[in-house]
Amino acid sequence: MSLRQTLHALPRDARDTLFLLVVIAWVIAPQVNVLPVWASLLAAGLMLWRGWLAFKGRPLPTRWVLAVPLVIAVAGTLYTHRTILGRDAGVTLIVMLLALKMLELRARRDALVVFFLGFFTMLSNFFFSQSLFTAAAMLVALLGLLTALVNAHMPVGRPPLSQALRTAGTMALLGAPIMAALFMLFPRMAPLWGMPADNLTGRSGLSGTMKIGDMAEIALDDRVAIRLRFEGDERSIPPQSALYFRGPVMTGFDGRQWQAEPFREDSPWAARVAVPANLKVSGPAVRYEVTLEPQRQPWLMVLEATPEAPTLPNMQAYMTQDLQWMTARPITEVLRYQAVSYPSFRHGPTTSSRQLRVHTELPPGFNPRTLELATQMRADPTLTNADTQQLVDAVLQRLRTGGYSYSLDPGVFGEHTADEFWFDRKEGFCEHISSAFVVLMRALDVPARIVTGYQGGERNPVDGYWTVRNADAHAWAEVWMESRGWVRVDPTGAVSPGRIGAFQRLRAPQGAFATAMGTVISPGLAQNLRAVWEAVNNSWNQWVLNYTQSRQLDLLKSLGFESPSWQDLTMVLGILIIVAALGGMGWSLWERSQHDPWLRLLARARQRLARAGLVVPDTLPPRAMAERVQAQFGAPAAAVADWLLRLERVRYAPHPEAALGDLRREFRSIAWPRS
Repeated sequence: MSLRQTLHALPRDARDTLFLLVVIAWVIAPQVNVLPVWASLLAAGLMLWRGWLAFKGRPLPTRWVLAVPLVIAVAGTLYTHRTILGRDAGVTLIVMLLALKMLELRARRDALVVFFLGFFTMLSNFFFSQSLFTAAAMLVALLGLLTALVNAHMPVGRPPLSQALRTAGTMALLGAPIMAALFMLFPRMAPLWGMPADNLTGRSGLSGTMKIGDMAEIALDDRVAIRLRFEGDERSIPPQSALYFRGPVMTGFDGRQWQAEPFREDSPWAARVAVPANLKVSGPAVRYEVTLEPQRQPWLMVLEATPEAPTLPNMQAYMTQDLQWMTARPITEVLRYQAVSYPSFRHGPTTSSRQLRVHTELPPGFNPRTLELATQMRADPTLTNADTQQLVDAVLQRLRTGGYSYSLDPGVFGEHTADEFWFDRKEGFCEHISSAFVVLMRALDVPARIVTGYQGGERNPVDGYWTVRNADAHAWAEVWMESRGWVRVDPTGAVSPGRIGAFQRLRAPQGAFATAMGTVISPGLAQNLRAVWEAVNNSWNQWVLNYTQSRQLDLLKSLGFESPSWQDLTMVLGILIIVAALGGMGWSLWERSQHDPWLRLLARARQRLARAGLVVPDTLPPRAMAERVQAQFGAPAAAVADWLLRLERVRYAPHPEAALGDLRREFRSIAWPRS
């Protein structure tokens, strides 16, 4: 016997329970990567247990038996999260309660509790992700839960699940316009409550420190970090080689790790803002819009250099003396903002000062061969009186002609990272090259520092947006020059010109599955499919996740409001709801006046019988139809014949409306004959 025949032979209660278990598993599945391992295993075990009981027709466990996994669930939550409050602990408990409630699903009241917990668990998926994939998965979950809910309210007979699915789909379609109106017009205000971010690890991989070798790991992450939309024509867009997105600036070095200049405890951030960056811009401006993926870090990614604060919704931005734009709190959701940058700029002090000495400091006892190399270069007659630019050119020339190579996996460096790069390995990723360059420049008594961020980008041919990925994370150097200030120097370009000029990223080795797929799908097709998906996902970010109050007000402006406010939004929404309610009421009254509901129900019965092979004339009354049903289908159609007889009696009842409603509900649940 096939699986389909086996399932069809099950009692209705078993069939409905198995269907509900599949729906609940679909609701919980996206949270497996955020739930504790024990919670996922326990929930899976409990639902498999419930499915086995339904399939075998065994009785449900007693409440004393269920008390054991309940205690385990609560104790495990307390042990894992140290609390039962908060987002992660609360979701863990909800999932456990949902799985446990399936094991005491005895009455309709229990089913309603399961549906309530299922809908709540479905919404909790958006606590962790608001991506298009999550939304699509939860739309399927919504239809599944609605189907199970409709099916639970059809107690008579064995109605097919497809019938409940059609009803659920109709309900969802009828509610879609109302949901769209609420989404577009319901006033968007700051939430009255919030959930703290439990994990502040940066999603992009960039941080306030740079350990030699760590940035190569970021190159393995091909997820989108930034999307950009430039204003103007193609001529106003800078070339890829000029797309530098400035992040943390590293000054301190302990021999293995670079770190950003720390905030002084005796200086609040407002005072730090007041420190001038001495930024002077020139040339044409580049105007663009940024969509920044949540990275749980306080810095904004903008092109170098941006003199004015980006336009942020409900958030302030400030620029440090290192020319880095930051916010007062970590960015934990997709953020869209506008910025104006100038690729041609100068910044920093133009004359030597005591504060610059910190940028020449090196930890004692590290990289002795690099220090010796600096001494030899200073002793070179051609560089005896060389200025900073000549020293930079000499080091870059060494990188070009010394047999150095650009590698994603140069191996683990030891204690003297600069020495190993310059004399032993002669290969490295961008942070190896930039770190060795800055160490040598400091050994030459030239102020220098590391800048991290992103470099480059790709234009999506589908929607025209530029995409910057985590794999585009980059490290470059800045050296200080008299009368010029801080000057960007990218030593990676000397080793691998294609990385900067032609945007040739290093690719991580592909696994067996990716290699096999590459033989099936051509690279061009895969790239086109990826561009289409990212364009669709970007539209989701722009029009759904970033549909802010300002966009709502812009919508009202397009409708003729001069100075719209949230009160105007409420008024327009109220008018739409009233108009929709009056329209629905009018349609219902018109339909009732134009058509006899008893005749409509009788016509539907004739259609069902015609599908089963029994065609009856339109003039045949229900009693005669019942006789023909019994004559052709026999005892299996007794419920249908009885329903037809009761339909005829309702026609002449003193108050037929109430009884007709019962017959209408039974029409969906009774087992009509099949052809």
